[in-house]
Amino acid sequence: MPKSSVAVVLFVCFVLSSTAAVAAGSASRKNPKSADDRKANAEMADQVRQEFLHAWSGYKKYAWGHDELRPLTKTYRDWHSVSLLMTPVDALDTMILMGLKDEARTTREYIAKNLSFDQDIEVKNFEITIRMLGGLLSSYQLTGDKRLLAMAQDLGDRLLPAFNSPTGMPYMFVNLKTGKTRGAVSNPAEIGTLLIEFGALSKLTGKPVYFDKAKRALVELYNRRSPIGLVGSTINVETGVWTDPASHVSGGIDSYYEYLLKCSILFDDKDCSGMWHTSIAALNKYVADDTTNGLWYGTVDMNTGARTATHFGALDAFFPAVLALGGDIDRAKRLQESSYKMWTTFGIEPEELDYSTMKVTYGGYPLRPEIMESAYYLHHYTNDPRYLEMGRTIFGSLVKYCKTEAGYAAMKDVQTKEQKDNMESFFFAETLKYSYLLFAPAKTLDLDTVVFNTEAHPIRNTWSKRK
Repeated sequence: MPKSSVAVVLFVCFVLSSTAAVAAGSASRKNPKSADDRKANAEMADQVRQEFLHAWSGYKKYAWGHDELRPLTKTYRDWHSVSLLMTPVDALDTMILMGLKDEARTTREYIAKNLSFDQDIEVKNFEITIRMLGGLLSSYQLTGDKRLLAMAQDLGDRLLPAFNSPTGMPYMFVNLKTGKTRGAVSNPAEIGTLLIEFGALSKLTGKPVYFDKAKRALVELYNRRSPIGLVGSTINVETGVWTDPASHVSGGIDSYYEYLLKCSILFDDKDCSGMWHTSIAALNKYVADDTTNGLWYGTVDMNTGARTATHFGALDAFFPAVLALGGDIDRAKRLQESSYKMWTTFGIEPEELDYSTMKVTYGGYPLRPEIMESAYYLHHYTNDPRYLEMGRTIFGSLVKYCKTEAGYAAMKDVQTKEQKDNMESFFFAETLKYSYLLFAPAKTLDLDTVVFNTEAHPIRNTWSKRK
């Protein structure tokens, strides 16, 4: 395995160099031909950067040292009895990619000196893995700061007891100090969305235990798929018995499919590749719903494929990105048009709607990134200005309806546009990052050479000799 210093140099070169690290093909797809187009995109990228600074300034003024800002009351929220600095950790690699060097340096020093996982608190394994472990690993690769890798390893060690179930699929909760676990009834997303982070930790530390535990969990889940190749919504990790047969690509399942594909790419893993191809075939056969109102992915019974609901929402809007990454550009484009219809129908997307009637079934909007993520992927692979247009509309809606004096606020209901006193850390990690990257120059980050975890933390394979 390459020494960490060499790996860091490789990754920093990849991010910063416009000649050596950025593939010519990718650059030609991303860079618009017209000088006016380039100027317009640069102005848009700068606008996103300024909105990041606006929200970040509010966080620093009213919530510094805490997990999240509450933007309406100008107070803060911690997830547990002590802060884990969730917003700073989640936001750090976005700052780096945006070129906010002073903010990134100050934030990194604060994290290194003040964040401790030696806490008697119960955390949700999935959330802490994608936000904290993923954020620390990404920022380590971008900066070479070994303190971040040491913190990531300490966190990984404290999360390992979650995998000590009879099946090897993780419990939902684990105490960072005692290792005590609970939450035997889990879901595919929380079981199968761990391998990018734990696998990268193994590769960067030379300790295979993290990769082995997370991959076993993924395989054990896949092995319990139905005869027609689908997984359900909830499963007992002690017995391996499904407790809810509803199958879809929405919250609770979504990122399980994402990680099958991305882990096959990041780790050159043939098992993950095979599991992805089997799974996407089943999804396209049974869950996809090609209607007169567009292409959607609804809900079916995992055992029979019988359709049980026609619901789609903000979380489902990640799937065009995954389809595009998997090479199915046509289906990705069609599904993105459906997602965009969902956004524009209400001025901003609801958490869930019934696509058969286009009626809202849950009207909240917690500043989700998925539709912008898919626009970014599709623009990368097609260079179609349609996705820049989408991005401008989506970001304009965010500024119009969600911006506050202290930051950005979630929405209680997209139909009334009533705001909610909440700004989760993923707004910095994902929503603003994908918004920026959609318009930023190709040299900022080459999507062909990194894999984003589900929290949009970029991880690069620096451990193999592949080109």
